[in-house]
Amino acid sequence: MIRRIARGVRKLGHQVTVLPLADDLFSFQRKLRRLRPDVVFNQYDDVVHGALYEMRLAALVRMMGYPLTGSPALALGLCRYKFTTACLLAGAGIPIPPDTELLNTVSSVDHHAWHFPLIVQASQEHAAIGTDRNSVVHNKTQLRNKVRDIIKNLNQPALAQHFLPGREFNVGLVGGSRLRVLPLAEVDYTALPPEIPPIMSYAAKNLENTEEYKKTKVICPAEVDPELAREIGSVASRAFRAVGGWGYGRVDVRLDEELKPHVLDVNCNPCLDEGIGLARSAEKAGMDFPRLLHHILRAALEGVPHDINLPLFQPLGGNGLGLPSPLPPPPTHGAATTASLRSGSTR
Repeated sequence: MIRRIARGVRKLGHQVTVLPLADDLFSFQRKLRRLRPDVVFNQYDDVVHGALYEMRLAALVRMMGYPLTGSPALALGLCRYKFTTACLLAGAGIPIPPDTELLNTVSSVDHHAWHFPLIVQASQEHAAIGTDRNSVVHNKTQLRNKVRDIIKNLNQPALAQHFLPGREFNVGLVGGSRLRVLPLAEVDYTALPPEIPPIMSYAAKNLENTEEYKKTKVICPAEVDPELAREIGSVASRAFRAVGGWGYGRVDVRLDEELKPHVLDVNCNPCLDEGIGLARSAEKAGMDFPRLLHHILRAALEGVPHDINLPLFQPLGGNGLGLPSPLPPPPTHGAATTASLRSGSTR
């Protein structure tokens, strides 16, 4: 995926350097400072369960003074705390599933009046980590078991929400101040047998030899009534803006019993591989992969509103006082790419 992104950016006429990030953050800073890129194409992703470094890497790059593709640090951090995001959306008048609760202990299950079925997920993961066939629960016993599993195995609270029975859509978004809603993609669960719940589980996203993966498909563009499509797009755009999303993103939306859209998840900096996910939706809008990358780069150079460009990590100057000197102006040699292996969905 990183090679394809680099190739796509080079097709736009830019010079690209792929810069890995491993254990040595100081080495990364030195290399990035030597490159002095016009923009950093951020593809860093945590590969350890429970790690929350995505926002820290984005903050570091901005504190070095370089423009960064995708969402800023605050949005990246907020979206990893799903309950906080849900509370923010609800406060902004954006519909979320009912019965949204954060469960820190198994005993906290008894503190709420539930309306089953519920879906129970890890509250700080992405790529559906921890979501499986047991994630949709129909009674308190099942709920306790799933909450216990998440707390024990993933070391984090569980997020419980009412399980919405309607259709599910992925809404791709691209742009900066002018945000564009891409053609909707629908997740089709109709081929799944009754014993497998119709959800985008970890197996459905990532494990190609499973029944979930083989019998879950994505239809793009989705066949949706135009008025409903506009409503879904509006809800998704408002949710993305509410969390501070920028550049590109994906919002997962599901319909309730009355066919009203509710936001399941806001994904800042989603998987950006060619031919799938966001890129697939862009293709349906007549936007090939290099053109999609072009719009993402333009949004990065436009800059997030109210973001002050105030570099804090600068090399020491030769003034004899050990005071930082201003960074020299960046050369005009195009975009540098910083990249790491991703653990995101292949769908």
